[in-house]
Amino acid sequence: MDVDLLQTFLAIYRAGSLTAAARARHLSQPAVTQQLKTLERQAGKPLFVRLARGVAPTAAAHALARDVAGPLDALQAATQRLRPGGDDLAGTVFLGGPVDLLAAAALPALVPVVAQGVRLRVTTGLADDLLAALAEGALDVVIATQRTRRSGIDYEPLVDEDFVLVAAPAWARRIDPAALQAAGAAALAGVPLVAFAEDLPIIRRWVRAVLGTRLVASAAIVVGDLRAVTAAVAAGAGVSVVPRYLAADLLARGDLVDLHPGARAPANTIHLATRSGHPGSARVRAVAEQLRRTAPTWRRAP
Repeated sequence: MDVDLLQTFLAIYRAGSLTAAARARHLSQPAVTQQLKTLERQAGKPLFVRLARGVAPTAAAHALARDVAGPLDALQAATQRLRPGGDDLAGTVFLGGPVDLLAAAALPALVPVVAQGVRLRVTTGLADDLLAALAEGALDVVIATQRTRRSGIDYEPLVDEDFVLVAAPAWARRIDPAALQAAGAAALAGVPLVAFAEDLPIIRRWVRAVLGTRLVASAAIVVGDLRAVTAAVAAGAGVSVVPRYLAADLLARGDLVDLHPGARAPANTIHLATRSGHPGSARVRAVAEQLRRTAPTWRRAP
């Protein structure tokens, strides 16, 4: 089979969309559609099922992807190395992740590879959007706070982020730790809550796991950046649950108080996400390795 046809097939398989594959291959969508038809004719069977949005691989596509992904990616890497400076670190890596984790931990950790010539172009957002961009080839590496069922992505655990219930000292003095333990969420009645999202997902999960009760409340402040949540709580806006890496310095200075020290709080695993079977360039591998090496220290950031 023609290598170009197989590369187009792999782009469709990883992106789950003819449109996204066309962007990744720098081709028009009609050209990608025609290449797929040619490949399916040669294979004698359909490789994808057309959906309302995108395509889904058939069993034959899964089998073909397992056979060709490694060799095609190795060929691409070898071709890259033949180009002048192809295996150097100089060049651009497209990185995605949550803005708060990038700002507090990941980007500072990547300073050494930037000093070696790597250029970073960073996209922030929600995990599902970032992982879609990774599958489409728009990103090289994603720091993901959750996994999705999207095909063509490999995940490896980086670090578990744990969470802490915090307030500024003035609010902490009004909340009886014994009452919090005994009454659960009821002990927070009348206390303003600062949340990442309107439905209070992080706070509700913590309350359910640690206090064993259900929280019925609305937030006084909702802001989609955990750094801003932490800053508002430290300024006296109320109570919240935030990652320990954002609260550590403020807790050490006394600007924040851990309202339930020693709590067995739920942890969330942060993953390093890359495209399946894709070794990447030397600079992509360097970024990934630096993230792996430094991630165990992130829980103590900043």
